[in-house]
Amino acid sequence: MSHRPHLRRWADLAWTDFAALDAARTLAVLPLGATEQHGPHLPLGVDTLLAEGVLAAAAPHLPHDAPLLVLPTLAVGLSTEHTAYPGTLSLQPETALALLADVAAGVARAGVRKLLILNGHGGHVGLLDVATRTMRMRHGLLVWSVHWWQLPLTDTDGHDLEGDLGVPERRWGVHAGQLETAVMLALAPHLVRHAALQTFVSRRTEHAPRQPTLHDGRSAKWAWAMHDLHPLGAAGDAAAADARWGQRVVAAAGRALARVLLEAIEAPLTMLAAAPPGGSAQA
Repeated sequence: MSHRPHLRRWADLAWTDFAALDAARTLAVLPLGATEQHGPHLPLGVDTLLAEGVLAAAAPHLPHDAPLLVLPTLAVGLSTEHTAYPGTLSLQPETALALLADVAAGVARAGVRKLLILNGHGGHVGLLDVATRTMRMRHGLLVWSVHWWQLPLTDTDGHDLEGDLGVPERRWGVHAGQLETAVMLALAPHLVRHAALQTFVSRRTEHAPRQPTLHDGRSAKWAWAMHDLHPLGAAGDAAAADARWGQRVVAAAGRALARVLLEAIEAPLTMLAAAPPGGSAQA
């Protein structure tokens, strides 16, 4: 099977090309990043760089003729929890939902029935639950959201890379910690400010002993702003980040994403069922 390192971009097509696409298999992929603070050691573009970097790592594992079209990356999203820090750009929730809805409408108008959103920002998880369900109901699209850090991060020998993170880091290292810093050291080391690397201890570690149920990670979800967790805008052990480990993480995420993309391409449109008698197929 032949491969190519660069995927076909939606913006490179002419409008006359869309009539020749296989509507049952063509998959549009939307990289979704953010422009928000990531502590004193990382740049504002981390989430965008990570989404694009994982997609690039998936490319060599895809066949040359994969019916996949990469949409223009959205580099500004919903980052309201970081707006206390200069440099953060954020849409309002209703604006972010409208932007995603308008992109999905354009995909549907082109006759493409499948859309996968590759997300690089944790603050988009809830937003995408709403946005993708709306896309399905409004446009009859087969839609998936993929948060890159939730992909199986395993080496080729089956080693679980996420397990290399300590339990405290997996629980409290939610922003610009060991994982994100390591991946940035792998993808864009020139943008990492090594002198500013440190362990950013989340204030949640202070609250958890007093409110164990509220902070068990399941019973309640706290609507925190980033400065509630740490005044420098990061939470996690950035000082422990390792570039070689970050390279392994990117490679593992790329392999896993390639599998997801290939499965989405082959997923039948019959996964979308007709509305029941008397019901409506649209929201």
